[in-house]
Amino acid sequence: MPKAGDPAPGFTLEGSDGTAGGRRSYSLDDYRGEPVVLVFYPADNSPVCTVQLRSYSEDIASFADTGAQVLAISPQSVDAHEAFAAENGGFAFPLLADTEKDVGRAYGILGPIGFYRRSVFVIDREGIVRWAHRATAGLTFRPVDEIVAEVRALDA
Repeated sequence: MPKAGDPAPGFTLEGSDGTAGGRRSYSLDDYRGEPVVLVFYPADNSPVCTVQLRSYSEDIASFADTGAQVLAISPQSVDAHEAFAAENGGFAFPLLADTEKDVGRAYGILGPIGFYRRSVFVIDREGIVRWAHRATAGLTFRPVDEIVAEVRALDA
């Protein structure tokens, strides 16, 4: 279970960013040299997750201003992610499929009965976790301005 200052566990997951060439494997190593915001969410099409991902998409310019790449991860399949994104007019970042929950396990975000806890990690350019938030209750999510402030702190 990584905490601030620990190396971020690496991963490669299938995912989609909604573009023709966007259905592919995504690796954390692909983003070395730029900040990464990992957003773990419990489920496609759930009310809170939908609001959360829409909010992050609407404010993608705030993330882009920091040079950060957002990657959203949940245990549903790539097909389910693509349907979810299509129903919501698309998202501004890839949705990755952790169907075996190996990445969730590596990041310590699985709840007592194996469900994803809504969590966010900010990873610096060298692959070190600089900020982590693991929710204890799944009905709220971290706002964009809070996450962006943590990314900006990487350069402070």
